[in-house]
Amino acid sequence: MNWTIVGLGNPGSRYAATKHNAGFWVADALARRWNLSFRPGKGEYVYAEESGREILLVKPTTGMNLSGTAVKTVTRRWDVNTDHLLVLVDDVDLPLGRIRIRPHGGDGCHRGLESVIYHLQTDRFPRLRFGIATDEDTRPAETFVLKPFRKQDQPLAAEMVETAADAVELILARGLLPAMNTYNRNLNTMETHS
Repeated sequence: MNWTIVGLGNPGSRYAATKHNAGFWVADALARRWNLSFRPGKGEYVYAEESGREILLVKPTTGMNLSGTAVKTVTRRWDVNTDHLLVLVDDVDLPLGRIRIRPHGGDGCHRGLESVIYHLQTDRFPRLRFGIATDEDTRPAETFVLKPFRKQDQPLAAEMVETAADAVELILARGLLPAMNTYNRNLNTMETHS
């Protein structure tokens, strides 16, 4: 595989609209753009393949805190180079309207990322963080992330899903550095649209 893109979230209708599912939302947006359908994998994940560009889209079905078990299974099955494993994840410490792309790093107190790092035994994989913080009290984070966005925040959240999908497409087309230069420098990627 050229790139393996893993969106983190929690499976099931109960969690579908919650902020913690931002990684799933971006993976779903990419699947729509590329006209792909997810299907069950040989493990606790669903996946879709874009064979022309050798791109694999994955959503673990383990629940957020056990995401690493599914990611490890996927990396072994497809012999994934972690330099080309892009993890899509929500970030309660980034404001809604901002994304941040990094080539590697710690878990930022995110249980899903923590699980991936633990099971892969490395933090040397790229990640795209999707800001979910609003002007509400974001603590305790465990409660905040498992609620949907308020009605007034939903349009920006929907726009950010598409912005994050654009960022992924730029990574695929031109690499991490151009995407980081484009999306990390703006304090708020939405300022250019307002």
